[in-house]
This record gives sequence, structure tokens and C-alpha cells, in this order.
Amino acid sequence: MVIVNGEPKEAAGMTVLELLSSMQLKPERTAVMIGDEILSKPDYGKVLTDGETVEIIGFVGGG
Repeated sequence: MVIVNGEPKEAAGMTVLELLSSMQLKPERTAVMIGDEILSKPDYGKVLTDGETVEIIGFVGGG
């Protein structure tokens, strides 16, 4: 179980990219923090482990 934005989710064993895809989020429009570390885009292949806390922020354009 991984905590994603405060909610438990069955995401242990998934990569960050797979998690974003399952949530229908585009990696280029997101920032991801695991624990207290902000992940760089090249590290989105990281495999999530049981008990990790993930925060995902999506960016929205406007004008």
C-alpha cells in the first residue's frame, strides 16, 4: 500500500510513470514528491515500495 495524496492506493511495485498513467495524469504536467524528496523527471521510472508516501501536483495552464 502506498499513500498517494493522503489516500491509500495499491501502487507498491508500480513505477511512478505507471502510477501517473493509472491516474490519467501526464508526466510532463506533474511534479512528484516521494517522502521529502522531489523527483526529477528522469527518475519517474522509480519503483514504488510498500509504505511510501507520494504527493502528486498537476499543473494546469490558463490564460
